[in-house]
Amino acid sequence: MKPTLSKVTFIEEKESAGSAKFRVRDGAGREWLVKVGGEAQAEVAASRIVWAVGYYTDISYLAPSVEIEGKGTFQNARFEARPKGVKRLDEWLWDDNAFNGTRELQGLKVLLALLDNWNLKNENNKILFVRDDEARSSELRYIVSDFDTKFDKSGVSPGLWHTTNRTAAKTRFIDNVKGNIVDFGYSGKHKDRLAGITADHAKWIGALLARLSDQQLRDAFRAGNYGTDEVQFLEKTVRARIDELVTLK
Repeated sequence: MKPTLSKVTFIEEKESAGSAKFRVRDGAGREWLVKVGGEAQAEVAASRIVWAVGYYTDISYLAPSVEIEGKGTFQNARFEARPKGVKRLDEWLWDDNAFNGTRELQGLKVLLALLDNWNLKNENNKILFVRDDEARSSELRYIVSDFDTKFDKSGVSPGLWHTTNRTAAKTRFIDNVKGNIVDFGYSGKHKDRLAGITADHAKWIGALLARLSDQQLRDAFRAGNYGTDEVQFLEKTVRARIDELVTLK
């Protein structure tokens, strides 16, 4: 699914509250939604980790540099696929859905907190209607479509960067466990959606994440076009947070 960047043509500009977004067609004739801006790199890396533990995500790739005919040349552009056979429906709600209370939904919340997704808003969620004509089947997939995270030193989402001895910030993303309920050191918006997560659910997603090798975690950040030092640092920091989940009591 990797985009063909030999010829990328502009179709239309999409409304966006923050980063610029364009609908384009690549050299192979496939359509993509391109996002440029500070979150593009982090979104690709985050989507790799979310996908790796079993959740559906949008298909995305990071182009270090791309020329979009009619718009110009852009650095670190996220290409998000718009494949045929997939229809994008309404958003789904964190507080009102068919999965409330399940370990899968609770685990997803924990994973987003681990990745410093700073805004757990409903607008980032999407329902996909996926049709397979050959198998004559279809299904609905509930995904997080946009990841509000930024693995850099800008201060927008500083958590993963502020876990080293370079700063005086705390090193844990879990504050404590009271009565089997985990209190996360999460400072983003809608923290109330992390309320009531049990240690069992947190350990469950931690066990899945622990199956990822160090190389797989590094590959996730390399997919976001991070430099060698950044990749190594982010991999070690994510590993430390996974270890916190696994060793919860």
